[in-house]
Amino acid sequence: MLTDMKSILADAKKKSYGVAAPNAWNEDSIRAAIRTAEREKAPIIIALYPVMADIFEFGKIAVELAKNASVPVAVHLDHGQELEQVVKAIRAGFTSVMVDRSTLPFDKNVEAVKEIVTFAHAVGVTVEAELGHVGQGCDYTETKDQGLTDPKEAIQFVEMTGVDCLAVAVGTSHGVYKGKPELQFDLLSRLNHAVDVPLVLHGCSGTGDGNLKKAIGYGITKLNLYTDLDMAGYTLFQESIKAKEISKITEACNLMFKGYSDKLAHYIQWFGASGRA
Repeated sequence: MLTDMKSILADAKKKSYGVAAPNAWNEDSIRAAIRTAEREKAPIIIALYPVMADIFEFGKIAVELAKNASVPVAVHLDHGQELEQVVKAIRAGFTSVMVDRSTLPFDKNVEAVKEIVTFAHAVGVTVEAELGHVGQGCDYTETKDQGLTDPKEAIQFVEMTGVDCLAVAVGTSHGVYKGKPELQFDLLSRLNHAVDVPLVLHGCSGTGDGNLKKAIGYGITKLNLYTDLDMAGYTLFQESIKAKEISKITEACNLMFKGYSDKLAHYIQWFGASGRA
């Protein structure tokens, strides 16, 4: 069933489990993610990123598939950079949007997010924003201690914007890590006590199962995933090519999405979300 992200995360926060937010980029990946959630009887957040997908075209597809799902599904705009993208997502039926102004100064970030919260809430759409900045894995060894979220600023930010959930920078990174992930759990604990809204962790791929489980214990409720899911599908595809088990393009696609689904199922189980729907 199509639902708002706010209610999904409220339950996760109350019961101390995490909800997977996998990136999808076409109809097949959307279907794979929803079917995996249905098998696990778990809520899920389908995240569409403008760089990867036509958010209006595939957003409408995701919304229709979510309506017919047997589990709660939120359709979410990931890293919306422009007001136009947010408006387009809401018009397509998204139930949640992320306003990413994390590279702007604090006051400009607040201003941009507050504007979108005002009209998004008017139509029942959940809003996520990022404070601090989660960088790229290729730069991790040089930037891992930069752009971390300040708890005092987090309190102000949530109060001033009215966001429903907050993406925080505590030592994770997008993409493949250069070096070993080092999460700052003391900082995450302080953030969890500082604000009442659910916390979001970007850059979960490659972070390590142990770190992610611990992060959920410190208040993380939404965990964004892509690289690990993509690599799992590609690895299964490569292994089948070497074993000469593929003779058709459709078989190759099916294997890619099987790897994606299997890895997603692992994370859903690990996050404690199975059976929560």
